[in-house]
Amino acid sequence: MGVEERYKKVAAEVAEVCRAAGRDPREVRVVAVSKTVGPEAVGEALVAGAHDFGENRPEGLVQKAAVYPQATWHFIGNIQSRRIPDIVGSAALIHSLFEERHARKIDEAARAAGKIQDVLLEVNVSGEASKSGRTPADVRELLEVCTALPNVRVRGLMTMAPRGDAATARETFEGLARLRDELRAGLDAEQAAAFDGLSMGMSEDWREAVAAGATIVRIGRAVFDDAFEK
Repeated sequence: MGVEERYKKVAAEVAEVCRAAGRDPREVRVVAVSKTVGPEAVGEALVAGAHDFGENRPEGLVQKAAVYPQATWHFIGNIQSRRIPDIVGSAALIHSLFEERHARKIDEAARAAGKIQDVLLEVNVSGEASKSGRTPADVRELLEVCTALPNVRVRGLMTMAPRGDAATARETFEGLARLRDELRAGLDAEQAAAFDGLSMGMSEDWREAVAAGATIVRIGRAVFDDAFEK
């Protein structure tokens, strides 16, 4: 099965799981995580109907966005200060913001680029030491900083769940959804309208994420790796 077939299969499964959960499939965006493949595979996914792609390295983001400017590009990796102008230049949405200093540099780069940069705040809901992100208790502080920056727009939250346990993943995702709703209640009407995103769920656990309210699922191996079976 090639990339086209796998993407179509994933998209159909996401729609099916949405309907089973009583949700409109249009509420959930599938980001095809293309970090392990070259531009050719991205082209195959585009033919299959993919619109959104995720990269975790600035060089991959810049290269592939230049080849396929018609796609919507997401930055999902670790943010390096010196590469923020490159990220802002190519990414429609940055998923992995959790440091105030990066928020301020994103604001500067977005102002220089003449754009409003959409971001998600990364939250370490599970508390795993191996995962980055703000704790649920202190993400509000970063949200307050970001809402005061004129060229940054916070679109919601992102998290990763512990691997290997569907029940724990579901609990993690439900925790992020509750946190999003709590934070949203403290925003003004315009900010609250924008603050609706939940980026959560990957190839192994996106089903649990959709059931918990994900608006974005980040699926790489199930689309691009022919060795992945689920």
